[in-house]
Amino acid sequence: MSSLVSSTTADPLRPPPERGLGRGIGFALLAHLLLVGALSLGVQWRTRPVPALEAELWAAVPVAAAPRAQAPPEPEPEPEPPAKPAKTPPPQPDPQELKAQQQQREAEIAIAKAKKLKEEKEAQEERERKELQKKREADKKEAQRKEAEKKEAEKKEAERRDAEKKDAERKEKLAREKADKAKKDADARAEAQREALRQENLKRIQGMAGGTGGATATGTAAKSAGPSSSYAGRIKARIKPNIIYSDPGGAANPEAEVEVRAAPDGSIIGRRLLKPSPDNDWNNAVLRAIDKTEVLPRDVDGRVPPLLVISFKPRE
Repeated sequence: MSSLVSSTTADPLRPPPERGLGRGIGFALLAHLLLVGALSLGVQWRTRPVPALEAELWAAVPVAAAPRAQAPPEPEPEPEPPAKPAKTPPPQPDPQELKAQQQQREAEIAIAKAKKLKEEKEAQEERERKELQKKREADKKEAQRKEAEKKEAEKKEAERRDAEKKDAERKEKLAREKADKAKKDADARAEAQREALRQENLKRIQGMAGGTGGATATGTAAKSAGPSSSYAGRIKARIKPNIIYSDPGGAANPEAEVEVRAAPDGSIIGRRLLKPSPDNDWNNAVLRAIDKTEVLPRDVDGRVPPLLVISFKPRE
C-alpha cells in the first residue's frame, strides 16, 4: 500500500497499479527458469560423444591412405516448444481495496482538477496583469502626449502674447511720437502766436511812447538806448552762482536761450525758454537760478531793460 501511495504521489495523473501483478510476474519467471533447465539437460544428453578404438597399420611401401569415411551429421533435434505455464486464476479483488483505490483515483482527479484550475487562474491573472501593464503604458504615453501638446500650446500662446505686446509697444511708440510731434507743432504755433502778439504789443507801446526804434528794438524809451556791452556779462555773473547743475563733461556743451522780463527796479517778473537745449536738466537749472536771483543789476545808466534775451552754457 505504501508503494502504491508513493507511486501515485510521484505521478498524480498515472492510474494505480493492479493488485496481484507482482505474484503473477514471479510465477511466470519461475516457470521459464524450469523450462530453460529442462531444455539444457536434454541437449547435453543427446550430444554426449561415444567412445571408439583406433589402430595404425604400417606397410613396406608407403601408400597414401584414402580418407576415412565419415558418417553424415545427425540432424539437430528441433527444440520442443516451451511449456505454457499454468494459468492461475486472478485473485479476487478486496472490496475495501477497491474502495480505497476508487477514493485514491477520485482524490487524484480532484488534485488534477485543482491543479488545472490553479494553472488556469494563474494564466488568467498573468493575462490580466499584462493587459493592465499595457493599459498603464498606454495611459502614460497618452499623458505624455497631452503634456507635450499643452507645453506646445503654452509656448505658442506665449509667442502670440509676446508678438501682441511688441506690436502694442510699437503702436504705442508711434502714437507717442505722433503725439510729441503734434505737441511740438502746437507749441511752435503757440510760440509763433505769442511772439507775434509780443511784437504787436511792443509796437503799440513804442507808438504810445513816441519811440523811434526799429521793429526789432527791445527797449521802451522814445529813443534807442540798448544795454551796454558789459551788461550781459553782469547779468550772467549775477545768475550763474545760483545754477545747481552736475556737468557730465564730454564734448557736449548745451546752450539754453532764455527771455527775461524785468520791472524798472530790476525785479524779475517773468522768464521763458526761447531755445531750449537738448539737456532738460540744464534748462531747468537755468530757470531755477533766474527765479532764485529775483532782481537784476542795473546798467551803467542806472536803468534795467524791460526785456532781455540771454544765452547760458555750462562751460563759457
